[in-house]
Amino acid sequence: MITMTPAAAEKVKELLTQRGTPESGLRIGVRGGGCSGNSYFMEFCESGTDGDDTLDTHGVKLFVDLKSMVLLGGTEIDYVEGLMGAGFKFNNPNVKHNCACGESFSA
Repeated sequence: MITMTPAAAEKVKELLTQRGTPESGLRIGVRGGGCSGNSYFMEFCESGTDGDDTLDTHGVKLFVDLKSMVLLGGTEIDYVEGLMGAGFKFNNPNVKHNCACGESFSA
C-alpha cells in the first residue's frame, strides 16, 4: 500500500484544481536511472491502465504499475516546506541506499 500524508494530498488537490482537472489523479512510479539505480516519478494522470493498482488516499487517486508497486509498497508520500524549498518526499521502507538528493535509490 502507498499512502500520502494529509499535507501531500492537499497539495496534489490544489495542483489538480489549478490545472483545471480536479477529477484526475497521479501516476506514481519508479524508473531506472539516477545515481543509485532507480528514481521516483509523479505525473498527472486521467486514469489507470491495464495492470495498474488504483489507490485512494485522502481523496487523491493514485495509479501505480505492478513493477513500481513492488518497490514502493509501504511508502508514504509527504509534502514538506522549508528554508531550502518545498516538494514531495518519498518515505520508502524498501530503500537500502539512496543518494544525497533523495530522488534516487536502490532496494
